[in-house]
Amino acid sequence: MTFVSLTGDAMSNTATTTTHAALQQWVTDMTALCNPAAVEWCDGSQTEWERLTSLLVEKGTFTRLNAETRPNCFLARSTTSDVARVEDRTYICSATKAGAGPTNHWADPAEMRVTLNEKFRGCMTGRTMYVIPFCMGPLDSPLAKIGVEISDSAYVVTNMRIMCHMGAHVLKRLEDEAAGAITNKRDGFGTFIPCLHSVGAPLAPGQADTSWPCNDDKYIVHFPETREIMSYGSGYGGNALLGKKCLALRIASNIARDNQWMAEHMLIVGVHAPDGTTNYLSVAFPSACGKTNLAMLIPPKAYLDAGWKTSIIGDDIAWLWPHEDGKLHAINPETGYFGVAPGTAYDTNPLAMESIKANAIFTNVGLTDDGDVWWEGMTKTPPAHLIDWTGQDWTPDCGRSAAHANARFTAPAVQCPTTDPNWQNPDGVPIDAIVFGGRRATTMPLIFQAMDWNHGVYVGATMGSEMTAAAAGTLGKVRRDPMAMLPFCGYNVGDYFGHWLEMSKYVTKLPQIFHVNWFRKSAEGKFLWPGFGQNMRVLEWIVKRCNGQIGANDTQVGASPSFDDFNTAGLDGFTAETFAELMALDSSEWQAELAGQQEFFTSLGDHLPAELAHQRELLAARMG
Repeated sequence: MTFVSLTGDAMSNTATTTTHAALQQWVTDMTALCNPAAVEWCDGSQTEWERLTSLLVEKGTFTRLNAETRPNCFLARSTTSDVARVEDRTYICSATKAGAGPTNHWADPAEMRVTLNEKFRGCMTGRTMYVIPFCMGPLDSPLAKIGVEISDSAYVVTNMRIMCHMGAHVLKRLEDEAAGAITNKRDGFGTFIPCLHSVGAPLAPGQADTSWPCNDDKYIVHFPETREIMSYGSGYGGNALLGKKCLALRIASNIARDNQWMAEHMLIVGVHAPDGTTNYLSVAFPSACGKTNLAMLIPPKAYLDAGWKTSIIGDDIAWLWPHEDGKLHAINPETGYFGVAPGTAYDTNPLAMESIKANAIFTNVGLTDDGDVWWEGMTKTPPAHLIDWTGQDWTPDCGRSAAHANARFTAPAVQCPTTDPNWQNPDGVPIDAIVFGGRRATTMPLIFQAMDWNHGVYVGATMGSEMTAAAAGTLGKVRRDPMAMLPFCGYNVGDYFGHWLEMSKYVTKLPQIFHVNWFRKSAEGKFLWPGFGQNMRVLEWIVKRCNGQIGANDTQVGASPSFDDFNTAGLDGFTAETFAELMALDSSEWQAELAGQQEFFTSLGDHLPAELAHQRELLAARMG
């Protein structure tokens, strides 16, 4: 593996900290560039966790929560300028602009390296440089990706410990691979993905630190060809936890394309039927479409009593590859949940609430007077008083939100009560169905099945959600989010569609593809479908279709259930007429949909696969 150094600076070798020569040289070079006061190699131990969380409490970055109600949990508050992913400062520095495509921000890689060289020069002065060996995916998985993140943020270290395999055992695996001590070769055997991160806030001698250091000038940069990630200026979430969106999606999507597998923004859920069969579904939803709720779905009581249950492999990212058994197999490359807190409650997602009872980090939520956390939607009655996410006194009538809209919790995945026994199986789980979905008040029916793989790729490529902002010209407008990968595809999205089509050549038992829409509304503006746990009824139809246990009606968009074959038992007031309204295909709505799809396809230019244009023409003909 060849690394392109950020800087021409050289530093004489210091005492060797790893036997991996390339890693040692990279750390040496970055130490010379960033000029930290100290360098620490993270081992991922409990002792290290306790030391760093205590340090963060001492600095004021963390507040230790009530040990009785929320053991081993901490609250962090960021600055108001560093609260979310910054898509406008996220770059794909591919060799050519066409390689990044029209949906990504591109910058010339050579020019960006010059810019970043100056940003990172001396950026860690007065701070500790943490060297964080980590692995996305089970270490023995053929898709496992080892990375090393250099960061000057202890907040990053503690979150990375939850979100992925991290520490001394990962470093030893990398060293053993390079030394030839291990023969079971993963993709990328013996190499690592370098991930450089700094909050961009050097400290002069005697200068007091802030509780959340960051820089308003932010860069989140990916170099696909050399498999490098560099992030400057932000300490928050996906901007700083570089194993997550940066590696597991943007860089991994490039690696996947080159090696005939798929890196996808998908949850993985297991559906276990009363007859003992299990089907695994990989599901892609844009934001605000119930992704985490579906991953942690609890079936209605009647289903539980009948012997149905669900399990979770992952709630956010799936890596899928052609397995020797002929199916696509999938792993979750993460070991934790980085979930949106507002709206999460025992009423909406009890399993998420159970998952965050201990060993969790909460960022930008409210702090109650008894040392617990609170956010909007958590309870029906808000506390009479708390400290809000900006550190101010808060009461229900103060006119401000207690938690930021993008407030987060970081919690170990193993704490979810329905964690699947195979969630860390290096061999992954076989995927029987891929499900796409968006938030659509009209047009899209509750459920339909694609006609074949190519039609299913077209369904995923054109999926989207109606925008809910009330700004002029945006309300109701469909924002295309193909495969829910719009912010995360690390190369030209037209070529990405081509890769999806190409995958059919490598998989003999392709998953069935479906599209769902929980958000269809009546003419009066009321939701036609109850959603949440009742979505189990849709999952039942999907798995029965996968297993050849139930028929379907052919429609212009695909195969749909009949009312008699769809389980509506116990749904009060849900009639055949309601079902018909929920499944209706309105010609005028679909003409508008086809026009919107064409507008999106046109934006992709000659990178749009001809097959998808053909699929659109076929649908237009069926719609008349």
